[in-house]
Amino acid sequence: MEKKVSILIVDDEESVRDSLYNWFIEDGYRVESAENAKKALSILESDQFDIILADIKMPGMDGLEMLRRIKALRKDSIVIVMTAFATVDTAVKALKDGAYDYVTKPFDPDDLTHLIRNATKQISLADENETLKKKVVSLENVEDLIGESEEMKNLLREVESVAQTNSSVIITGESGTGKELIARAIHTNSPRKFFPFVSVHCGALTESLLESELFGHEKGAFTGAMYNRKGRFEMADSGSIFLDEIATISTKMQVELLRVLESKTFMRVGGNKEISSDFRVICATNKDLKSMVEKGTFREDLFYRLNVVNIQIPPLRERMSDIPLLVDYFIKKYCTSMNKQPATIDQSAVKRLMEFNFPGNIRELENMIERAIVVGDGKKITIKDLPLEKAIVNNSAESLDDFEKAFILQILNKYSWNISRTAKALKVDRVTLYHKIKKYDLKPADQ
Repeated sequence: MEKKVSILIVDDEESVRDSLYNWFIEDGYRVESAENAKKALSILESDQFDIILADIKMPGMDGLEMLRRIKALRKDSIVIVMTAFATVDTAVKALKDGAYDYVTKPFDPDDLTHLIRNATKQISLADENETLKKKVVSLENVEDLIGESEEMKNLLREVESVAQTNSSVIITGESGTGKELIARAIHTNSPRKFFPFVSVHCGALTESLLESELFGHEKGAFTGAMYNRKGRFEMADSGSIFLDEIATISTKMQVELLRVLESKTFMRVGGNKEISSDFRVICATNKDLKSMVEKGTFREDLFYRLNVVNIQIPPLRERMSDIPLLVDYFIKKYCTSMNKQPATIDQSAVKRLMEFNFPGNIRELENMIERAIVVGDGKKITIKDLPLEKAIVNNSAESLDDFEKAFILQILNKYSWNISRTAKALKVDRVTLYHKIKKYDLKPADQ
């Protein structure tokens, strides 16, 4: 072989690992082994393997779950699953989840050798793709992070640097700037990328619901608790948890959150067993938390525990040069999703967009382009297709809350206070919209 193909063996049985190790070493492969899925994923963080042989039945995380996590990150990985419990169902499940093939124990040496040789035929193409990927900055693989402005380049460099640490992060910025996308970028480019990214929108939940959501609950803990349920902290073990709208949590939840961050342990609601979880916390807010600390509405000790690293996302009006790229991206996105022919945009329309203030930031721009694709003739977007005259131009607004309040009220009126249609247009869930209506005491014009 011109290239020494690498194989990672994952099996909880030492005899299996040793026999396969010696077998493949004799055949000229580079071989390494791991006794469980978590160890294998840890090895894969720092090393690449052409072929992964994984047992299905293992303590803790099984082979199928490991297969899904590997495929979620690298779709072209060649994973062959092994089991002594061969059934049609497990074979079909493994292949549906992306396995290259499926073998049963005890192995037939000739069959397994033939299977490995067939798998190596795909390695040349995989290596070529990997080489191309290395020429591209890893952050460019994160969906929707679009921009070539100096502000965006600085932001991406900061994200790439922060991603390599385990420090807590607070992402700040106006509504619609893409705080969750940045949080996902941090996770995707971190050593925790093989493990879950768990998102919680704190502002959409009451205190009791948020407590159950974060910590989980035991059966019978409260009315309607018909079964045990894992909380988001538990789900985020070895991964990252994203707490959006962190400024909205109550004083009681601030105390509980501080304790969890300090100890990395908690109990489910109604439970008495302490649960440990190794998670990284990433928060986001459009509020000034430091000001809230000074006013006594946000705990100072929690603020400093969370604010190890602060990433400030610039509003769209501070990186207007990115608008043509964003417009092109959203046009392609919605033409594809709506199964329409690729459209273009008139340069005069682009110029008008670059003159607009965008109080709703990228989310507002995206909504404009989506609407233009819907109402336009399908060939070229023009100024008349863009709701610029109806967009918010509120010179009297003195805060982000003023802009958000006016923007939400405008969309509510546009859809005659239809909550479902308004929530869809704003790209939030109904609970979040109700929360905003209550927060800003919004009412229809006839009330």
